[in-house]
Amino acid sequence: MNHRVTPPFKVIAAVDLGTNSFHMIIARVMADGGIHILDRMREMVRLGGGLDEAGNLDDASRIRAIHCLERFGQRLRGMPAGAVRAVGTNTLRRARNATPFLRQAREALGFPVEVIAGREEARLIYLGVSHSLPDAPGNRLVIDVGGGSTEFIIGEGFESRHRESLIMGCVSYSLRHFPQGIVTEAAMRAAELAAAQELRIIRPRYRAIGWETAVCSSGTVNAVQDILVANRWSTEGITPQGLQTLRQTLIDVGRTAELALPGLPLERAPVLPGGVAILSAIFENLGLTHLNVSDGALREGLVYDLLGRLVDEDVRDRTIRSLIRRYQIDLSQARRVERTALSLLAQIGSEFAWPGRTDEYRHMLSWAALLHELGLTIAHAAYHRHGAYVVANSDMPGFSRTEQQILGALIRGHRRRMPLELFEALPEGYLETTWRLCVILRLAVLLHHSRTHATLPDPVIDFKPNKRSVRLSLPEGWLDCNPLTRADLESEAAYLKAVGIKLRFDRERLPCVM
Repeated sequence: MNHRVTPPFKVIAAVDLGTNSFHMIIARVMADGGIHILDRMREMVRLGGGLDEAGNLDDASRIRAIHCLERFGQRLRGMPAGAVRAVGTNTLRRARNATPFLRQAREALGFPVEVIAGREEARLIYLGVSHSLPDAPGNRLVIDVGGGSTEFIIGEGFESRHRESLIMGCVSYSLRHFPQGIVTEAAMRAAELAAAQELRIIRPRYRAIGWETAVCSSGTVNAVQDILVANRWSTEGITPQGLQTLRQTLIDVGRTAELALPGLPLERAPVLPGGVAILSAIFENLGLTHLNVSDGALREGLVYDLLGRLVDEDVRDRTIRSLIRRYQIDLSQARRVERTALSLLAQIGSEFAWPGRTDEYRHMLSWAALLHELGLTIAHAAYHRHGAYVVANSDMPGFSRTEQQILGALIRGHRRRMPLELFEALPEGYLETTWRLCVILRLAVLLHHSRTHATLPDPVIDFKPNKRSVRLSLPEGWLDCNPLTRADLESEAAYLKAVGIKLRFDRERLPCVM
């Protein structure tokens, strides 16, 4: 009999730092596992418009963004850390100065902001859209035309199966192809051709897979539908004929500043030509005859994904299991290391602080232990480097870029030289906790070098991070019975000493167990 886990929070929130707009929703968790939206906030920040030629966010866009997040933060004040999740998308993936901005964003919002990869954004979009629609059999195509990227997902029910994120968006295309808001036939054709070139990557595979229904989301798409319906160019959704009429109207008017269409919010006018060009290319290249429009999007997907994490339905666990199967990891050995690592962590848990949920560091240590030998499938030599690269650069549903970076650092650092430079490259707030987790993982791996099922006595650890000292106590005589482990500990003490950490290991007054 299945029992639903009661989430620890009654109210949760999600913040989406998009290329064009920032969104926030606050929702109450219902007894049946659903959510009830309590509040929504949206501000058009146009963060993507602030990227200069060097790929840096300019001062004006950063100031607009921080002021918006300060207002969002006032509404979130008092909410516990684990009840809020905030993510950045295409613009923050591209911005060269994203790191200092994310530091300011965290201070303004009161919660850390994670940057997510394009395919992870696609997964969350599909989750949000699917929860806004009635159940329907067969494949569903979901498209989200954002400010800097457009996501394409084919899935069934709540499960996304094929995910792509293409670098084309209504903000970037409007800036590139329609400067100063001037719309001409030639410019529209150039924008459509550029979008068609991007779509060429996915067109054959997506059309071969097929779908029964097609749904689109995002603010620009909703604006296009509102215009078509208000002008009677469509009764519902988006059609090729209605889109063609809107396209020609934009060209006839010639300037976005002079657009005065029923259904068009003035704030959407500057990015409308780029959105229309992308939609026109999508209809032609994917052979669409109709697009339904959904109110669900990334922020709703974030809320449902966060709810899943809170009730032990974390998609990240499924991702870890998939990697274990794909890279044929010795699960018995991985579980042994995991148990010892978590046992050591339980003895010193009060020493840890992690941005966000207070138990996230436990999950991270568990996942790193399970994946620490992933690189063996590639090559035994330097397998910790191979594993770290795979984890840091793979498509890992549920994980943010920062989380993958942390996992990669732990796997890279679990043996031989401890790479402090990897920890120093982590976002602010994660460095101290991550190197401490790495020390624990190193000890757990070391204690299981024999790869046997023999019972390992429970080691006692005294970890003083502020003094950078670790003391490991084992039963009296155990190291004498296990001279290879003693030699490993002596080598480990030398590795840790090189980075300023003192390791001592001694004996407790307990009998040796052979």
